[in-house]
Amino acid sequence: MKYIVNFLVTVCLFMSMTQSANAQKDYFKDLPENCSPEKVGAILSRHFIPSKHMWYGKGKWIHYAEVCTWYGALRYAEITGDKQLAEQLKDRFDLLVTTEKSHLPIMNHVDLNVFGCIPLELYKITKDKKYLEMGLSYADTQWTLPANVTSEEKAWADKGLSWQTRLWIDDMFMITILQAQAYHTTGKCEYMDRAVKEMVVYLDELQRSNGLFYHAPDVPYFWARGNGWMAVGMAELLLSTPEDNPNHARILERYRLMMKSLKDYQNKSGIWNQLIDKADCWPETSGSAMFTYAMIMGVKKGWLDAEEYGPVARKAWIALVPCINKDGDVEEVCIGTGKKNDLQYYYDRPRIAGDYHGQAPMLWCTYALLCK
Repeated sequence: MKYIVNFLVTVCLFMSMTQSANAQKDYFKDLPENCSPEKVGAILSRHFIPSKHMWYGKGKWIHYAEVCTWYGALRYAEITGDKQLAEQLKDRFDLLVTTEKSHLPIMNHVDLNVFGCIPLELYKITKDKKYLEMGLSYADTQWTLPANVTSEEKAWADKGLSWQTRLWIDDMFMITILQAQAYHTTGKCEYMDRAVKEMVVYLDELQRSNGLFYHAPDVPYFWARGNGWMAVGMAELLLSTPEDNPNHARILERYRLMMKSLKDYQNKSGIWNQLIDKADCWPETSGSAMFTYAMIMGVKKGWLDAEEYGPVARKAWIALVPCINKDGDVEEVCIGTGKKNDLQYYYDRPRIAGDYHGQAPMLWCTYALLCK
């Protein structure tokens, strides 16, 4: 009898543990109907197809925020198996090698080189080598010194870093996503090594003891979207970097430190403020969506405790979806923002709807929610 009781106790404990483990995976299921990632992704990606270009450099080149939206739509098309959408996104791109060729970004700035992640993503879908060659040209020129290099740029290159290094938090998506994409399409470890080495330098220079990041070393403010680029950049590297890489554990530790701080600063509504640590600042959607993406991925991949962070990410997503208006535009998006050592400057940044800075991370969230 004693053995039967012990056996039943063991079975009950096993069932309890199994149910607990399963419960941890349910935070992103049974979402309100309007928050379905399939539906939200379809709205945002279809809205992108006929949308106008966003320009960088006075109407010359495709803006990095449009690149990020394109990338998000492509990933959504891939994970849902929407071949029609993927073809439409490819057709939009192909104009840039024909009638819109003058708008291809040049390869002389971190915000322009990130364009290469689109042809690399298209290569993954189509296996057409013309996309691979184009994408790698953007990835490689991030580490190839130009003829007119400055002494500061050369100093970064001499350390094995990109000559485009400038220690703005934005860079930790712009540089790392491109190099990670190059790694995935070629299998060459040099690309991943570049991205990881770059990330570690930025972590050491910009992350504070509370886990959040200054906009730049001389701008001591915790701007939401800037921190969002860092959050997503770390999440993407954790998805891509082999665990035996010497810096994988270091990036994971810093990522977790940031997520803990973000959990504590989340508003009651579920969204984060334009200045994360300022309760009197306005809620901002683009940074909030980036945090949500990074947190969803953390829960799904086991980097974060599901019971602790699952409800935080779920609450954020449910709060963000109503910020998409009837036209498919994400509202309450901070406009493009360069660094400035002036606190009021961040309070006073205008808010707009439909800016690609906001469309992109919402699409990323749909992808994350659909990931296994």
